[in-house]
Amino acid sequence: MNVERRSVLIVGAGFAGAVYARCLAEADVRVHVIDKRSHIAGNAFDETGPDGIRVHRYGPHLFHTANERVLAWVQKYAHWTSFTHRVRAQLPSGVLTAMPINLDTINAVFGTAFSTSDQGKEHLKKIAIPVANPSNAAEYLGSRIGTLLTDLFFRPYTKKMWGVNLEDLSASVIKRIPLRTDQTDTYFPTSDTQIMPNLGYTSFFKNLLDHPLIKVSLDTSFDQAMLSDVRYCFASMPIDEFYNFREGELPYRSIRFHHRSVEIDKVEAPWSPFVLPYSVINYTDSSPYTRETAWHLMPNHLEHETYRRTFTREEPCDYRDNFMERYYPVKTADGLNEKIYRRYTCLSELDASRISFIGRCGTYQYLDMDQVINQSLTGAEKWLQANRC
Repeated sequence: MNVERRSVLIVGAGFAGAVYARCLAEADVRVHVIDKRSHIAGNAFDETGPDGIRVHRYGPHLFHTANERVLAWVQKYAHWTSFTHRVRAQLPSGVLTAMPINLDTINAVFGTAFSTSDQGKEHLKKIAIPVANPSNAAEYLGSRIGTLLTDLFFRPYTKKMWGVNLEDLSASVIKRIPLRTDQTDTYFPTSDTQIMPNLGYTSFFKNLLDHPLIKVSLDTSFDQAMLSDVRYCFASMPIDEFYNFREGELPYRSIRFHHRSVEIDKVEAPWSPFVLPYSVINYTDSSPYTRETAWHLMPNHLEHETYRRTFTREEPCDYRDNFMERYYPVKTADGLNEKIYRRYTCLSELDASRISFIGRCGTYQYLDMDQVINQSLTGAEKWLQANRC
């Protein structure tokens, strides 16, 4: 397929690509967006299933941000509903407790009756194993919450999620998860604004890409020959794939999704998603699954009543075992993958006059949606400043 000549080519119709496309189009730059998938919205793509419930095809996307610029920008293209995301972890015993760990979690695990944050902090201090400079996730967690909580909440989960032991995982991955000693039971920081698009992410992306200077071609794979006809390219494709893996392969974790449809009067033990207000349950045991989503409990996701509910369990795996679907860059304690990525960035600097790599796969980063949007807004502004006609 020939891309539109002299347009800016954007590879990928997910958050990074769509934000770049909109920003450039509003600055009177003609844009051509391609995506190898048959739909827009990238991994945020959602659709209404036969149960009358909106489901995110690639797992739950829960928008939260403390960035006022990002918040104002997304609200221009859709109406949003506030929500508070709460997660429960199911222990091997079947007990549900707050996740991330908080004071109630400490009490549930240790049989204590602490009522203040100071009591929780003192308890964690007693059971922690001090490490001056933690070199991996195991040392970081042990130095903060001790062995029991580490092994209970993080050890089996990490092995199935990341495919490595805690000792081999970078501490930066775990540091994303707060460790609390008060009774705050929200998953995201209370300082963040938490919102969901009323009509879903796919509708939001349709609005983003609805501009006379934006052309979208789906079911279209990138070919390097396309670069000869375009003004510039922003690529959210894997950077190692672009360079034919010449510096080595950058590993990713992927997810297999197991959907099930349940009649309302056939609630399954040990927890009742029709009663509990928790849309996501994490599994801390050694089963293959990391979490399960009850879609009807998310804002505006029950679109029409069929008296059935849709649930999705997630089973992590290597991306090579899941049709090369890349979700999470793997950050190991030895920093080997970052070294490989840096070699690719050196190659990309030589190509900076014709292409930039964006998004999770282009920058090999574990980025939240608001971080991708912020990076893309900034990147588009810089390019426009440097390329004023």
